[in-house]
Amino acid sequence: MKRLNGILRGALAMLVAAPLLATSLQAANHREAPITALDHKADITDVYAFVSYDENQQSGETPEKVTMIFGVDPLAEPANGPTIFPFDPEILYEINIDNNFDARADIIYQFRFKTEFQLPSVYTALAGVGPDGAFDPITGDLRVPPQITSFDNPGLNQRQTFTVHRVDLRNGKKIRRRQLRNDDGSPFFALPVNAGPRTMDYEALFSQATYAMNNGVSVFAGTTDDAFWIDLGAAFDTANFRTLGSGIPGVLTAAEDTADQNFASDTVSGYAVNHIAIEVPIEQLTRTGAVEPADSPSATLGIWASTSRQTFTIRRSPKPSNSFGDWRQVQRMGNPLINELIIGIGSKDRFSMDQPKNDEQFADFFLDPPIVEIVEALYGGALEVPAAPRTDLLPLVTYAAPIAAEGTPAGPIADMLRLNTGVSATPVGQASRLGLIAGDAAGFPNGRRVFDDVTDVVLRVGVGGVLIPDFNRFPNNSLGDGVNVNDAPYREAFPYVASSPDGRNRRHLDPGEPGGGPVE
Repeated sequence: MKRLNGILRGALAMLVAAPLLATSLQAANHREAPITALDHKADITDVYAFVSYDENQQSGETPEKVTMIFGVDPLAEPANGPTIFPFDPEILYEINIDNNFDARADIIYQFRFKTEFQLPSVYTALAGVGPDGAFDPITGDLRVPPQITSFDNPGLNQRQTFTVHRVDLRNGKKIRRRQLRNDDGSPFFALPVNAGPRTMDYEALFSQATYAMNNGVSVFAGTTDDAFWIDLGAAFDTANFRTLGSGIPGVLTAAEDTADQNFASDTVSGYAVNHIAIEVPIEQLTRTGAVEPADSPSATLGIWASTSRQTFTIRRSPKPSNSFGDWRQVQRMGNPLINELIIGIGSKDRFSMDQPKNDEQFADFFLDPPIVEIVEALYGGALEVPAAPRTDLLPLVTYAAPIAAEGTPAGPIADMLRLNTGVSATPVGQASRLGLIAGDAAGFPNGRRVFDDVTDVVLRVGVGGVLIPDFNRFPNNSLGDGVNVNDAPYREAFPYVASSPDGRNRRHLDPGEPGGGPVE
């Protein structure tokens, strides 16, 4: 550990003078640590942060806003009634922003939720039918509420509201906390899962659940499609990726690599997740209070999400539980798949509960990821990978080019998603799923958009080492799981995520069926 830490510190000094183009082994976090495998509500699935790319913020225009999204409660089944999967009122959900390179939060957006039951005697969380409801044929009494088209409909039996607070800090100490409120004073409602077409008009609710305030900030919270995609079954069958057109497991042909389709099963297709999203004007996030150009050190932010519970919880069944005491972090996530595929299982809980500023203790994992040696062994010599220590991966855990501007203080070793807010958004039609390594400067690992294919980027850069010139060759530069696109279309404006699968008619596509890829 001391040897690697010494190498790491020396490499950091070199990065200041000669920044490297690099990223790391990362994708999404679904069930990544023992503590969150037992606490699904606090389990963060993915974190996204990007310069907003709606039609008003396209390439060539000055960047205006940043969107930050994170998901919790992975692999949620939309049909899993009668109690749906809401946000947990006992969890503090936070988006943390470092804007002065010390790996400590300077701005925190806090989200808390409250649940109510409008019809506690009804057996299900969501109920509705037709424009007028259903009536008892004998008494004429209303038996089923009308289809749910608004948050005032009583058929939205289990209804959640949420609050948003912004906390400003200096040197880790709170200096101001204020609540963000709807302009008309009404509450923020959380979007429920899509129970099905008879019960609700999900799209109408989605529109109503997207709130824009006069200060330029927009917020959203609700159950939507899981924005991530991956052949998760192949990944966790000890990297048993499918054999596609190249004849080599986990290696794509040129045609497969450029295709806007899937050649293997998207394991998370048909599943939902609870997303929290906020869009903020850039000048409200930078340390200078201005929109900085891409070549300014002040343009780059470090972003991560966290979930916390209070120290004590008393179960008072059948009464509601009572939680009190200091908040203790359960999970945090910056760059995806750091905890899932890099951190050793004996250290995963510690990583989950610790702070980014303390991440030097995990230097051995960052610079010598065990998964890389495993994949190399499985290929039996056909795939040569860079030797440890992997100093080419350092920009993931420091402020360095090609994300941050030259001259940006590297800061301490810390797992945060770095975003250069001065880089203009790439129009969706011109964007590459491979992001920065394909020449798309607005894509992962410069932040992360919902459509960035981080799995393939991970395999090529984190395992294949393609950003080291000697390793930018076949098959290293063609690694992929064969899943190129999401199973649902993303929105092209805030909050950008796709709609929840229809609980009645959702599909989980499996290998061997249409759209599920081959079984080889």
